[in-house]
Amino acid sequence: MEARYLNSCNRHQTQPNAEVVSWFSKAKTEMTSCGGCHIVISLDHLQDTDLLPLIDVFMEIHSFDVDTVDVVHNSPHLLNSEHLIGLMHAIGDKLHAVNLQDSSLGEEFLSNLNKSGVSCEVFSFWSLQIQKLNMVGRFTQLHTLNLDFCTSVTSFHKDCFSGMPNLMRLSMCETRVANLWTTTAVLSKLPYLVELRFQKCLCCHDTGPCASLYSEKENLLDGEKSGSVLPNCRSYKAVQSVSHGSSMHKVLDEIEQIIDKEFVFLCAQKLNLRNGSATFKKYVSHHCSPICYEKYYREYMIVCLPRLEVLDNLPVQEVDKEVAKNVFSSHYENLPYGRQHKESVIAVLHQREMGKVSFYHPKSIKLKHSVSSRTGQQFFSRSLTAAKLGSSVWPLMQPVSQVSHLIKEEGTQLRPRQFEYNPSDPSLMAFGTLDGEIIITNHEGGNIVGYVPSTGVENSILGLCWLKKYPSKLIAGSDNGSLKLFDINCIPPKVSDFSFSYDAVTFDDFEQLTSVHVNSMDDRLLVSGYTRNIALYDIATGKRMELFRDLHREPINVAKFANHSPFLFATSSFDRDVKMWDLRETPVRPCYTASSSRENVMVCFSPDDHYLLVSAVDNEVKQLLAGDGRIQMKFEIASTGSAHNYTRSYYMNGRDYVISGSCDEHVVRICCAQTGRRLRDVVLEDGNSGNSMYVQSLRGDPFRDFHFSVLAALTRSSAKCEIMKVNLLASIDQVKDHPYNQSFRPSYSLGG
Repeated sequence: MEARYLNSCNRHQTQPNAEVVSWFSKAKTEMTSCGGCHIVISLDHLQDTDLLPLIDVFMEIHSFDVDTVDVVHNSPHLLNSEHLIGLMHAIGDKLHAVNLQDSSLGEEFLSNLNKSGVSCEVFSFWSLQIQKLNMVGRFTQLHTLNLDFCTSVTSFHKDCFSGMPNLMRLSMCETRVANLWTTTAVLSKLPYLVELRFQKCLCCHDTGPCASLYSEKENLLDGEKSGSVLPNCRSYKAVQSVSHGSSMHKVLDEIEQIIDKEFVFLCAQKLNLRNGSATFKKYVSHHCSPICYEKYYREYMIVCLPRLEVLDNLPVQEVDKEVAKNVFSSHYENLPYGRQHKESVIAVLHQREMGKVSFYHPKSIKLKHSVSSRTGQQFFSRSLTAAKLGSSVWPLMQPVSQVSHLIKEEGTQLRPRQFEYNPSDPSLMAFGTLDGEIIITNHEGGNIVGYVPSTGVENSILGLCWLKKYPSKLIAGSDNGSLKLFDINCIPPKVSDFSFSYDAVTFDDFEQLTSVHVNSMDDRLLVSGYTRNIALYDIATGKRMELFRDLHREPINVAKFANHSPFLFATSSFDRDVKMWDLRETPVRPCYTASSSRENVMVCFSPDDHYLLVSAVDNEVKQLLAGDGRIQMKFEIASTGSAHNYTRSYYMNGRDYVISGSCDEHVVRICCAQTGRRLRDVVLEDGNSGNSMYVQSLRGDPFRDFHFSVLAALTRSSAKCEIMKVNLLASIDQVKDHPYNQSFRPSYSLGG
């Protein structure tokens, strides 16, 4: 091999590398004494010119008694990626392990590697250049993959790992992966994956179970034999959760409070010490990816990846699986409307044609329900919805507000700030911009129906509200206090002449305006702002009828009329209170007051007015009974600790589901309004850059189930925003030539 290398250097007119010569000398010695050898190629000692001669040598590797070859690269210096991949291909099936710790390797390297794959069994890769991981090449021999500390990786392409049929061990500690749903959807396609970690025990170097767990288990069993279920309880004051997000976290936090013997006994039963399920351990998990901080992360992963034997260096026992199933069923919906099993769309359609009831029924459906209720249109409609949503993990997202080219000069963009669906026409949407423009768009056809340019005065549209009985009329409110009512039938799609006279009703100004809302009779307008007062207007005249002062102790960000009563309205304030009022009584004393633990951002009524949905800072979301303000449901959404993480929530599918998003997070959470169970988290990403987009506002589509729109922005400091339509019933890959190329936030607390 050494001689072949020297000859190859001569052919390529390059100086032999002394380090390479020493490798081959050692290999020759090993082959002489042992009949075979293992070669470690350290790329840290090589330059680009050294790679071509090496490729020549290893093209003939089968002529030598070489057992295995490892390729290691730990230094930051750049090598030609094509030559590097060529070297791995030349080594062929003799390649055992590849360890590339060069942070400069990124998308281009992976793309080239995917074209032909590699035949190694162990692959370790560290990069700071990749956001959406897409390892789709042929890695048929790979059984261990380590992607620890790839801190730019946030998510996966849907076919990631599809070329790794034998992958058994995967480590992704300290990445930015956060979404349970898309992550498990990708990993569930790996038939032999048994060891996984997104966080690790500091003493563990691989993905296997931590050896020190067993000594802990023995101590617990000894304590049980001696009559003490939890021996040496004092030491448990320092015990920390085995894994962030585990249901064990709560148990461990409350260990100090375990005094009642019956409670101790129940804890012992849950831990099931005899079968090895106990995982108490005096250590804190390290290098956690964000996904680990989901409250029931461990339980969710165990249920969705049933073949796992080890998760985060902790063994997965049968009792863990039973506990995980119970936790999952209490806090998550696998499919909407209580469906328990995935069915194909074709199967559901066939059942409808045959008039048959689906074989699978949620356990919550009692026998007392008539057969007709399960063969009716609503039942089949919901079954069809569940089938579609179950097959669409990556929902279809389409930009709405990318219509600047129709009305603006080249290079200038619309900057949406607020939007509302039309209550009568499913195709219409209005949105206002940071520059004071108002656009009426056909969001289905992608064209502009009406355009009102800015008046030239610096202002942003913070409030929009359609009239219900006269759905061609729209009220718009600006942060400079301006209030106007427009008839979209009188607004042209494009205006070049700023002297054009709009048929608009101008209302008395309301300073520091943040929200506007019209009652069910279309005769009264409610306006709130960054003050403690709200104003009531006569829509017919535009005159202010009343100014209700000091309804709260802090500014009232949002005020909303009920959907069916023209007199009832609710106010939401940064003083942490939500109040219900009745115009038939002078608003001096509210009907009731409900309080949050943090500043309230907004409130809205359910479509049937049975509930109030209250959103407070940093993911405090709850549903109140509209009649008396009692809490009906608290939604378990983890807080971030930020006092500026303004949260907004709305209803979807009538009052069936709640969508919630916050301005410091790039995810929309979907929860069942009646049970609080989480159905799905939808991650918002820019289709061009792959960067995260942050939630400014959102609305459920009033005409289409499991459709909603989001006002999102590319960065926390950017004013570049985009309105995105999200269709949970369709997947990106189901739409040919999908225009998923949005180019897009200022973090605002104002408005809904």
